[in-house]
Parts: sequence; C-alpha cells; structure tokens
Amino acid sequence: MVEQTTSSSEKQDKKNASKPEKVPLAGITVKKADNISEWYTQVLQKAELIDYSLVSGCYVLRPRLYAMWEKVQQLFDVEIKRKGVQNAYFPMLIPESLLNKEAHHVNGFSPEVAWVTQGGNSPLPERLAIRPTSETIMYESFAKWIRSHRDLPLKLNQWCNVVRWEFKHPTPLLRSREFLWQEGHTAHATHEEAAQMALDMLNVYAQLLEDVYALPILRGKKSQGETFAGAIYSLSCETFFPSGKGIQICTSHHLGTNFSKAFDIGYLNDKGNHMPVHQTSWGISTRSLGILVLFHGDDKGLVLPPKIAPTQIVIVPIYFAEVDKKRVMSAAVKIRKSLETDFSVILDDREEYTPGWKYNDWEMKGACMRIEIGPKDIANEQVMICRRDVGKKEAVPIAKVKEHVGSQLRQMQKDMLTHATERLVAATVEVTTNEELLKALAEKKLIKTAWCALPECEAALKEKTDGAKSMNIPFEQPEKLLSSCTLCGKTATVVAYVAKAY
Repeated sequence: MVEQTTSSSEKQDKKNASKPEKVPLAGITVKKADNISEWYTQVLQKAELIDYSLVSGCYVLRPRLYAMWEKVQQLFDVEIKRKGVQNAYFPMLIPESLLNKEAHHVNGFSPEVAWVTQGGNSPLPERLAIRPTSETIMYESFAKWIRSHRDLPLKLNQWCNVVRWEFKHPTPLLRSREFLWQEGHTAHATHEEAAQMALDMLNVYAQLLEDVYALPILRGKKSQGETFAGAIYSLSCETFFPSGKGIQICTSHHLGTNFSKAFDIGYLNDKGNHMPVHQTSWGISTRSLGILVLFHGDDKGLVLPPKIAPTQIVIVPIYFAEVDKKRVMSAAVKIRKSLETDFSVILDDREEYTPGWKYNDWEMKGACMRIEIGPKDIANEQVMICRRDVGKKEAVPIAKVKEHVGSQLRQMQKDMLTHATERLVAATVEVTTNEELLKALAEKKLIKTAWCALPECEAALKEKTDGAKSMNIPFEQPEKLLSSCTLCGKTATVVAYVAKAY
C-alpha cells in the first residue's frame, strides 16, 4: 500500500508543483478495496482536508482538517496539564554545533535534516538545522534552568511544526516533509520517575486514540532497532489497517541520562552531590489524522468519530415549490438553533444543489449525521435522521431531535471503536513457524509470534519479506514462551507483533 500511495502522491505533488489545479466537485470515483492509494488521495482533496503546495511533501492543511487538529490540541492539553505539564515554545532553527552534542541522536537524524545556510545575501557562519525534533535546542535551556532537586521535575510541551527530509516519495499526512505535532520533554531526579512518566504519557495517547479517534491500539515497547535515536527505550501505540499494513501512531521515550550528560543537565541533591537528570520525550502528530482517514473511511469518503468530526450534524432542507420554502427554512433554522450550543451543526441552504447532491457531498466529507426536513415532515411534526456509519434513516419527532441526536452520536462513537477492534482481532493470527509467518504476511495479517528481538534478526526479516518488521512488544507477556524465535530459530525472549508496515 505504501508503494501505491506514495507513487500516486508523488505524481500529484509534481503536477501541482508545475500547475496547481482545482479538484472538481464530484464524489469518490474509486473503491477503497480496489485502489486504496487513489481512494486516499481523492478523499483528502475532495473532502477538503488538504491541498498541494509548490514544495513537494509540504501540504496545506485546510480548515476542515485543522479543526480536527484543534480538537486534538484541546483534549490533549487538558490531560497533560493534569500531569503538571506546561506549554512553551522553542526556536525552530538549531545551530549545527548544538545538534551534534549527542552523537547517537544526530546520527539518527542526519539523513533527514534540512539546513539553512544563508541569511539574506550573506552566508551564515554556522549551518542552522530546521527543527527535525527539539531535544537539543530545549536541553540547552534545561541545563540553565535546572540547578537543584527543587527545580525537578521539569515538564514542558510545545505545539509546533517539524521538517524531516527523510524520503523521496512523500505521502500527505502519513509521510509529510513538514508536519505539525506536539513534543513533550521532561526531566526527573530518578530513572524510575522518568520511566513512570513515559508510561503515563503512552497511556494518555492510548486513551485519546481509543476514546476520540475510535482506533484500536497496540501498546508496547519498540525493538532495539526501532528505538528512537538517543533513547534507552521507546514505547509506542500502533494499529493495523484492514488493508494489511501496520503503522506507528505515536511514541513515548525514556531517554535516561544520555542527553543530560551530553548537555550537562544536572542538579544538586539533598546531600549536595551533582547528579544527572533522567529525561523523557513524547509526541503525536498530524500523521494520526491521516491514519484516522485511512482506517475508518469507506467507498463514499470520510467516516469520522463524532468527538473529532468538524461537522457532526448537517441539516438538509427539502422543498421544490417556492410556497414551501419559507416554512421548511423556518423549521430548519429552529432545529439548528436548538442544537448548535451542544453540537457542531451546519444548515446546508445552498440553492444551487439538489438535496441528493448534498447527501452525497456531506457523506464524502464525513458529517456524522444528516437531518432531512421537508413539507411532509413538518406536517407530521418529525424529521428524518441518517447516521453516517450505518446509513439507515429513521423518523424522529421534532420535539425529541436534540435528545435523539446526542444519544446517537454517543452510540456512534462507541460503535466505531467496537467495530474497529473487531476488525483488528479478526486480522490477528498467532504463528509458530517461519512458513506460517510468511503465509500470514502474504494474507496481509497482523502476526503475533515468539521472537529473539535481536537487531540482526529484524534486519533479515525486512530484507526477506520486502519490508515486514516488528511493530512493538506488548507489555503483557506469557510466563513461558512455547517456541524458539519464529524468524531465525534462536532462543525467543519475547512475543511481538510483526507486520508489513508504512
């Protein structure tokens, strides 16, 4: 799926770089199962989520998508502030000498760094990296701010953009060269406190992804080969698409003292000894919104969970004679006013389009619920309501619309997670032999299997299977492993999830 998607997106990037074109107002013209690459590209554009810029890999986030990101910001901010985290902002330009302070970290990011080498007409005395991540620029300040144990813990987060020039074929949202994210960074007196913080933040992400995105989540620890550059270990939330590929959604890292020693971030303990701090970093990005689109969407377009949808309800007035217009519009306005204090509602009064065209348009854009009202409905003191995920209409008395809408949106949120989880479970298989593993990969399954967790074994797996790798190692492990490593036959140390991946 990656190859198809990136290829399609790259073509679109090149097309728009030479001559930006308007996307015609039409429905999705390809089935998701037939060509998920083209389906994804069409949905992003026709549902008015992104637009292409003149720089390949850098995309315009249109208001409908940005509204979703704003909801993520609002909900996440509440949770991190409960944990004592404060928001701040640090510069996006990082001197090369600062980036080089932690050797393993810079080696991990060097292939994807974009550099500023000139200011105006004058060459700069030192190259400036455009922020690929902010450990180095933030930790220079941490070293100045932390002096004693009374300055700990220090917990900061910033909402910002990031540039990573790591790939040749960008994919909107999933593999953008510039993207938006939050990155949290904390400093603690002990290893144990930092470990608890890293785990707590992973659980905050998991709750956000399950309760808001309605995504089934695999929580666990990344393999050594997949660990963040500079961390002692990384935790992640992953999911698996029905199309047969896994994807990492967010990460939380225990950095240990690797950065604190490099940047001299230390404190005097209560005995007067100078000690290095123990650190964490954690983040989620607009990539998660691309995952949301891909996971829940159908042949009609977007299907969005109510908690994140920019438009929860659309009201479509139906009239064909001018004599009915005033009555229908008056009733529609009253319904909108009764709902708009608690829900995001749009009254679609565009006269140039038919009601049927509007139904299709809002289904494509992912409105969670449609309310239809016409002259016969008014006479019967009812409206017709259709939920986007099930597509079934039902008559609801006008007096009970608000109660019904609230109940059904809550049910839709629950149903989407339930059905998504069922699909994940159905796609998961346990294997004990290499032959079973290769067969499961060919069948586009999520694999759970015994593994040695050695980097050389994972490297061989990627080469042998054209991209399959470990996703993560679940926290809950069996007391005894029943087989040797399925991949190489050596002694197994863990059970892990394995899949083809983005």
